[in-house]
Amino acid sequence: MARIACTILLLTVASLVGAKETAEETQINQEHTKWIASVIDSIQTIKPGMTRQDLLRVFTLEGGISTRLQRTYVYRQCPYIKVTVEFEAIGNTENGDQLPGDKIVRISAPFLQYGVYD
Repeated sequence: MARIACTILLLTVASLVGAKETAEETQINQEHTKWIASVIDSIQTIKPGMTRQDLLRVFTLEGGISTRLQRTYVYRQCPYIKVTVEFEAIGNTENGDQLPGDKIVRISAPFLQYGVYD
């Protein structure tokens, strides 16, 4: 009888310890989920018709090959979160300079990728 009581006690303690870990994991997951939601909200503030300058408030330049009309940008708070953006050249179209006033024509859905460095 004592063995049964001891076994029940051990199982109860084990389930409580497991529940505590699960609660801690749940808290961490909720914090991650809130952060990701804030990232999505921040990214969704950038829309076609806005300028490259507007985009640079939320994103920064990614390395790699780019042109004035298309470039990949990384989210300022995490370099693994990226978007590819297509632009309409506004102003001097003779050279390939990426100007702050260029208009966003299309912005991709955010995606995850390791950094590209040149």
